Amino acid sequence: MLAPFMGFGPGAIDWFRGLADDNSKAYFERTRATWESDVRGPLERLLEEFGEELGGPVRLFRPNRDVRFSKDKSPYKTHTYGYVSVPGTQSGLYLSIGAGGLDAGSGYWRMATDQLARFRAAVDGPEGAALAEAVERMQATGVHLWGDALKTAPRGFPKDHPRVHLLQKKDLLAGDQLDPEKTLDGRRPKDFARSLWDRSRAVMAWMDAHVGPSTLPPEARFGRS
Repeated sequence: MLAPFMGFGPGAIDWFRGLADDNSKAYFERTRATWESDVRGPLERLLEEFGEELGGPVRLFRPNRDVRFSKDKSPYKTHTYGYVSVPGTQSGLYLSIGAGGLDAGSGYWRMATDQLARFRAAVDGPEGAALAEAVERMQATGVHLWGDALKTAPRGFPKDHPRVHLLQKKDLLAGDQLDPEKTLDGRRPKDFARSLWDRSRAVMAWMDAHVGPSTLPPEARFGRS
């Protein structure tokens, strides 16, 4: 059993700043102990606590980048991150730490074609007003709405649609950041992440009610959007 989460180590942010200056295997191996004790270990404990609280499995991603098809051959990701899958919702809880601090997020990433169709139909319909209001309330608390979006309205919808800013979305993601100037020790990071989860719930509940999971086979989920 993991020890309780009591914040990230004092060297966490400086470790990522060092990685930005020297993204090499030599740097990583030389400072691996700091990454393990101040970054990876605390993040794993934080994710596991949320997994127990929210009732879902946890995934902590590897620090190595897949450089096979990338022009950028730097071997390590500039953030260490993980995800809690939560039963009853497609949104889950995402946590990431890097030189910019701790990020928390939740949402529908890379919606499949059937999800996009349901999303756009619901946004266009009477129920779309409730999403717009929920998004506005969420943003008023400091949560940002982000994700890939079209540059104009999707085909079949007017460019002056009153909710065109939502219709353009291909992802619907809510996120906030606890910057490194704020303390990352103690329980503050967990309180921050829990607050993000709570503040985004109304928006994600709408998404679960009107969009939900894709029902297409994996090979048919992504086409023109």
